[in-house]
Amino acid sequence: MTTLTRWSPLTGLAALEVDRLNRMFEAAFGEPFSPGAWVPPVDILETADKDVIVRAELPDMKRDDIKVTFENNVLTIEGERDLERNRDGETYHRMERGHGKFRRSFSMPATIDASRIEADYRDGVLTVKLPSREESRPRQITING
Repeated sequence: MTTLTRWSPLTGLAALEVDRLNRMFEAAFGEPFSPGAWVPPVDILETADKDVIVRAELPDMKRDDIKVTFENNVLTIEGERDLERNRDGETYHRMERGHGKFRRSFSMPATIDASRIEADYRDGVLTVKLPSREESRPRQITING
């Protein structure tokens, strides 16, 4: 017995669009995009002194599993969080926390003093302080006269 399936042009178009989006993500991230991929959230702020502070949430990671680099005014944070294994008698019913390798890169202003960058990791939050060069900091100018 043969099953008839109704053809819909919209279904075909939707599949083409999903394929196009997957290729776009693959080109941007260098590997096939998967909905469960882990991308740690990051906050970036600028202080009154024009220093840049980057905070990344990296829970359940060890300091040695995180790599921070600064090259050509690009800050890169990368690492890997291992999948938590079930212990005897435990069964996951839902797994929403991401795991695996990640890499986040951010373009920084040319005013950053690379020799004074500091990184600190506490309570699952990586904080990177990128100080601006002294000559680029705002300063009060005295008016003579």
